[in-house]
Amino acid sequence: MRKTLALAAAAVALAAGLTACSAGSDAATSTPSATSSSSSSSTATSTRTGTFAGLNDKKVAGTVTISGDTITLSGFSSDEGPDLHLYLANGTDEAAVAAGKEIKGVAYDQANQTFELNGVDASAFTDVVVHCDKAKAVFGAASLS
Repeated sequence: MRKTLALAAAAVALAAGLTACSAGSDAATSTPSATSSSSSSSTATSTRTGTFAGLNDKKVAGTVTISGDTITLSGFSSDEGPDLHLYLANGTDEAAVAAGKEIKGVAYDQANQTFELNGVDASAFTDVVVHCDKAKAVFGAASLS
């Protein structure tokens, strides 16, 4: 009986977390153009680009360009989520996001957004990931080339 209750409680908690990042949430989004936390790494000056694709049944579209100390999103759109953040990572799963570098909160409905890297070495990462921190869910990613 206790096992059944524990499993039911875990299932409800998981469902609530995933629901937190689905469309229709009324939570406020972050301001996308502020700076990230500092890092002692240097930033590469080469330009890298990628095209977003949705993951885990979520929709994310647009392009990302990293040039110097700036990440620029163009034509960006995403399914709505209350706690969406942009990460540099080496992969698109939860472990890669956890090991990656959070850049800043991202607005799901703002087509053009710019973020400062402030010393983060973007050349050390292969992907730009849109992640819902509240539900610990990857919405989409762009592989950099």
